[in-house]
Amino acid sequence: MKFSVSKETLVKQLQMVVGVVERRQTLPILSNVLISLKQGELALTGTDLEVEIVSRAVAELAGDVNAEITLPARKLLDICRSLPDGVDIKFSTNDKGRVVISSGRSRFTLSTLPAEEFPNVEDGAETLEFTLSANKLKQLIDSTSFAMAHQDVRYYLNGMLWEVSADKLNGVATDGHRLAISSVDLPGHVSDSTVQVILPRKGVVELSRLLVDEGDITVSLGEAHLRVRGSDFHFTSKLVDGAYPDYDRVLPKGGTLVVRGDRDTLRQAFSRAAILSNEKYRGVRLLLSENLLNIVANNPEQEEAQEEVPVEYLGTELEVGFNVNYILDVLNTLTGDEAVFILSDANSSALIQDPADEAGSSYVIMPMRL
Repeated sequence: MKFSVSKETLVKQLQMVVGVVERRQTLPILSNVLISLKQGELALTGTDLEVEIVSRAVAELAGDVNAEITLPARKLLDICRSLPDGVDIKFSTNDKGRVVISSGRSRFTLSTLPAEEFPNVEDGAETLEFTLSANKLKQLIDSTSFAMAHQDVRYYLNGMLWEVSADKLNGVATDGHRLAISSVDLPGHVSDSTVQVILPRKGVVELSRLLVDEGDITVSLGEAHLRVRGSDFHFTSKLVDGAYPDYDRVLPKGGTLVVRGDRDTLRQAFSRAAILSNEKYRGVRLLLSENLLNIVANNPEQEEAQEEVPVEYLGTELEVGFNVNYILDVLNTLTGDEAVFILSDANSSALIQDPADEAGSSYVIMPMRL
């Protein structure tokens, strides 16, 4: 087997797939990347048995036009990165079954494992398929994924809910203390009923990383798998088997206390107050009066931070506590100039929105007792 490929092409392909390759594996072959050559196309596959990514590119082949090998993923990426820009990298197998990688005066010999042992994420029937812009899907993921739980015993919260209705895709994430929801319109009528699937955390992170081009992608939903096909990659992830909470019941309704303020001014004020907040609980108090927001943070050392922020507010005076990190996550995610907080009372959740957001993203944060 012989083939050569440009450094830039190979590094780009490796960077796509190496994210799913775990550093410590129970199966040694899961530390490898599968390299497949077929009719002038070079395909690289990485998997951890839950998520699989295949990147594709055109390669200059010599000798065998159809071949498969596996190589240590991270070693291969480190080697390719270390070579000079603009060079071609040549691959060949020696008589000992090892792979020789050469470029200019550099030469590396790597061990390999049988390609037939490389696992394949199970195929399943696809029940729903739609096409949308890669940029829109990435925006949907990035505007909600920060609210996913991390290693929660409620395993279904360690991922993102995708809800497909007639012509809309909703993305929902929650860790039980906060909730993020965003939507994107789909071209045409997609489904007669509402379909819900839960994409695991790692799948969400890796998919967001892949969505860098401006073209369209195709999303296919099955009973146990989700697939996304782009121009140069195929992404497959197993789905979380579980029932997601009814997020619509969590969304506050009928809030009458509305606070409007400059997003960047609020973000900076909360960031400064967070410096002296309790490192364990991260709570800050919000004191609202007419057109003024006071942010107060304390810590066990009896230190205190106070920030006054001019806002649009004509409701009654109110004092309520929130986790400052949760507020900052939302303010860092919003892209508009203004942020709107909608409250009912000191014991109710806050609803945060961006008036200029066409996706209608909404964020819910539960209050804290301080």
